[in-house]
Formats: sequence, C-alpha cells, structure tokens
Amino acid sequence: MAAFYPLPVTQDLPTLRAKLQGLLRFLREALSISNAHTVDFYTESVWAGLVDLSPETVLAALRTLAAPAEAQAQFYEARPLVEQGKGSGITDFSKIFCETSQRLVNVEAFALAAKHYSVQHLGICTPLEQLLKALQGNKKQRTGENLKPNEFMNMKKSHEVQAMSDLIFSIADYYGIKQVIDLGSGKGYLSSFLSLKYGLTVYGIDSSNTNTHGAQERNRKLKKHWKLYHTKSKVDVNGLALKMTKERKMQNETKYKADTEQVYNSPAKQEKMSTSDFLPDFSGSVISDIRIQMENLHTQSYEEENLCFLNAFSLIDFLPIDAIKPISSSHISNREMSEANKGRRKMPSQSSESNVYSPLTSFITADSDLRDIIKDLEDCLMVGLHTCGDLAPNTLRIFTSKSEIKGVCSVGCCYHLLSEEFEEENKDCTEEKWGFPMCQYLKEERWCCGQNARMSACLSLDRVAVGQGLPTESLFYRAVLQDIIKDCYGITKCNQHVGKIYSKCSSFLDYVRMSLKKLGLDESKLPEKTIMDYYEKYKPRMNELEAFNMLKVVLAPCIETLILLDRLCYLKEQEDIAWSALVKLFDPVKSPRCYAVIALKKQQ
Repeated sequence: MAAFYPLPVTQDLPTLRAKLQGLLRFLREALSISNAHTVDFYTESVWAGLVDLSPETVLAALRTLAAPAEAQAQFYEARPLVEQGKGSGITDFSKIFCETSQRLVNVEAFALAAKHYSVQHLGICTPLEQLLKALQGNKKQRTGENLKPNEFMNMKKSHEVQAMSDLIFSIADYYGIKQVIDLGSGKGYLSSFLSLKYGLTVYGIDSSNTNTHGAQERNRKLKKHWKLYHTKSKVDVNGLALKMTKERKMQNETKYKADTEQVYNSPAKQEKMSTSDFLPDFSGSVISDIRIQMENLHTQSYEEENLCFLNAFSLIDFLPIDAIKPISSSHISNREMSEANKGRRKMPSQSSESNVYSPLTSFITADSDLRDIIKDLEDCLMVGLHTCGDLAPNTLRIFTSKSEIKGVCSVGCCYHLLSEEFEEENKDCTEEKWGFPMCQYLKEERWCCGQNARMSACLSLDRVAVGQGLPTESLFYRAVLQDIIKDCYGITKCNQHVGKIYSKCSSFLDYVRMSLKKLGLDESKLPEKTIMDYYEKYKPRMNELEAFNMLKVVLAPCIETLILLDRLCYLKEQEDIAWSALVKLFDPVKSPRCYAVIALKKQQ
C-alpha cells in the first residue's frame, strides 16, 4: 500500500472566527454599495447618496490598482492602511467612509481593504498542490491520459471537469472508495468523466428530468466515443509493437543464422553453446522502445487503465523465457501458454465493465434520505460542481448527517438564489434550514447580506481585471428606462425583468419601445423625442454608473469570502470531521466560482 503524507494544516475554528469578525466590520460599512440596485441608480440618486467623490477620481484610482505589480508596489508604500491591514486586520474605517454621512471618501483605501478581506489574502485557502500530494502520497502521477474532456465539452467546462475529477479520484483512492454521488449533476459531464476515466460508480442526481434524460443520452454517446478512442489507441500501439517485434525477429534470425554458421565452422565453440544463445535478444530493448512510443502517443500504463495489452496481446509474449517466474516447478508447454494467451485476449476490458454512471431525477433537500434514491448506497463521496443556491449548503448538511458519506467536495454558485434566514422578507417563514448563514457565529450575529449583495458576489473581479469588462451600456439603458417608467407611468418599483432585449436592439429608442411592450406598458404614448430627451439627460452621467459598478466588482470577493467562510466554519464545528478546507480548484478567469469546500471524515 502506498504511503500517504499528512493532510495540509488548516486554520482552526477560533482563527477563522477572528478573520470573520474583521470581515464583518468592513462589510457593515461597505455593504450598502453592494446592496444598491443598478436598476434604481438614477431614480434613487445612488451615486450622490453613497459616494463623496467624482466618478473620474474613482475610475482613475481603480485603474492604478489594476496596474502592473511594479506600479502597485509604489502605490501601496504610500498607503499606511495596507501595512496596518497585513497583520491584525483593518480597523480605521474613518479613512474609507465618512463618519457622519457614511459615504465613501477614499477609494484607494476601500479597494485595498476589499483586497485584504478576500479569500486569497486572508490566508484561509489551502493550495491544491499540497492537498493532492498528501492524498496521492508516493504514488506515481497519472500521465498521458488517453481522453481529454475538451473533446466533449467547451473550454470552461473541460477545465473544471479535469481539475475536479482528478481531485475526486485522489480522495476516493485515499479512502478506498468506488462510489460517488454527484448532486446537481446537470448535463452529467463530471459524472460521465468520473465513471469512464476513473472507473468509479457514479450516481448523478438532478432535479430536472430534462437534464437527467439529456445526461443519459450524452453519456451513451461519450461511451461510444470512448470505446472508439481506446480501440484506435490500442490499434496504434499494438500495431507499432507488432511491427517492431517482426523487425526485431528478422534481425535476430539473421544474426542467429550468421552466428550458427560461425559456430559450426569452429568445432571448439560447439561444445560451449547454451540454450540462451538461441533465444532472441529482447533484454528489455523491445519493451523499452514500445514504452517510449506509448508515451509519445499519450497512452496510459497497463496497470492504470488496462488499455494497451489486455485485449490484443500479452506483455508476456515479448519477454525472454527466463524472465518469467514459473507458477510451479512443472513446466508449462508452449501450447498451454498459447491457450492462456488466447484466453487473455478474449477477456473484456475491465475499465469498460467497471464504470457505471446512473443519472437520477430527484429534488434534494437537507433532509433527503439518500437510501430512498440509491438502493445500493455504500461508503461514498458526495460532490457538486457549481451547485446552485441552497443545494451547496444542503450538500454539506447531508454530508455531516450521513455516516456513509466519507468526504465532500462542493463548488457552489448562484449566490443570489440562497435563502437567508434573517432577510426581512423571510421573517414570517418557518423554514428550519436556510442556505445562509450556516455557522453558529453568523447565526448569533443574525447576519444578513441581502439579495442584491449576494447577486453582486457573483461578479468576477478577475475577468474585469483582464479586460472582460462589465456591459456598461446595457446597464445604463436599463437604469434610464427605470426613470422613464417612474416619470411617465407612475410606477416607482418595477420588479419585472426585461431580459436580454439589449442584444436585440439597434438603439436606445428601440430598446425602450421593446422593453415597454414586454412589460405590458403602452409604448405608443411616448413620442420619440421624449425618449431621446431622457437619453441625452443621463448620457453625461454614464461614467457614474460605470464607476459605481466597478466599486461593486471590487467588493464582490469580500461577499463571496463571507459565504465561503460561513460554510467552512460550519464544517469546523462538526465533531466527526477530520479535515476541512477551502481549495482553489479553477482558474478564476475561466471559471469565476473557483473555490471548493472540501471535508473528510475520520477514518474508522
């Protein structure tokens, strides 16, 4: 059995709570920015109410912070707030917000504080490399996989599935587990890959019957492609190996013939001949050449995937006779050996027989009994790739309550769909298990983010930083439309969504008319001039909206950190969990929801 390294040391519950307290102090001042709705930006005079700076000042400061590292270093040195924040946290918020008006007065300090209270800079994230090293121990890393997920899915999904499946298999192998439950399995990409590549038994559970049927059909096609792909790999490698063997055999026959003639021409040497002189000189040369060619063809080893030698021919055919350890003292005849090899050639591929993926339809809650859904439930892992809303926290609750589930790896998304226990609109609800908060500390604080703040937590600072900016014009159109609805139709609050109309429109005028029609409002009462007057009125103030949305983007990682810390603290509060951590699984530019909540139970 391979030796495993100790799992990485993670921060304990008191340390995490201390970091949580510092984050809450900052968010109490800053959360009003995230909770302001872009739709109401002009109707509610959001900029004037929350920011005591010009939009030009804000945008200039944020561009400086997005500059290369050299320029940032000089900028940080001039800001004592950052040095103060590196150690014990940031406490002097008077440098950020006005004490009387609570408006933002220092955008640099605001941005640096937001950076300090993100997952990466709080030091609460465990490096993926350390975890994999501990789980895999001194086992050889899998190299040269025959199948890459990007052959079946887009680049984003391929990146996610490859990274997550490797980690899940490492955890399963660490525990000796073969069963995986994928909650919110959706189209079944992760489930299919886990079963086909790693030979795991996977149950993919999704609430949508359409997704389940789609996953079944997709998995059928993947299996077909998988078999074709592996057949081609075996033909390529085996054909190459057999060709090399024939060439080597011809060379050896020629050499043997020449040597024999030489020997028989020398009577003295005839007496010294041994059986080994007649054997082909394989001595590892053929095997070595084949191995090199296999690596070049990106195929896996026989031991890992059973792909190359199991069906077509046996490795035993290439070895010299004296390299084979006899099973007993009795000799095995060449005929018996040939029959054994034929039997091996007829054996089905183990990898194609052992993997099982079963898509199931069921709506999962924290109280769901998995045995009602999975009849052969055994020791297993529970995973979820971008589980929406409450499904992510419910995954953790099921994990802690079911003894059969030995580990969990959950990547959540859609924070705006989380249910909040202390949200005002939920005060009369009798729900017992809410999506947020989970941990005891935030429950005692009766902490509430609010839907707008949770929605802004889904914004991607990393994408904006590499030039994938916000759709400012479409947001501007919607905010101006809201003012038109208020003034011309007397509707102060419009909770209806206009959808993706912007992409279908050629101008602001076109956008307004199509939106009003969709909202059921009489657009004929508004002449073209009235509509365009609103556009001209607010166009000079578009930079306010751009600057404000950038502030929301900068703050977004802090709100996500709060949600993730809540889940991690909840796990730390459980007694039977041996190890838990946040791990950055994905490239945040490719996949903004890149953090996995991972926990392992104590081994029996």
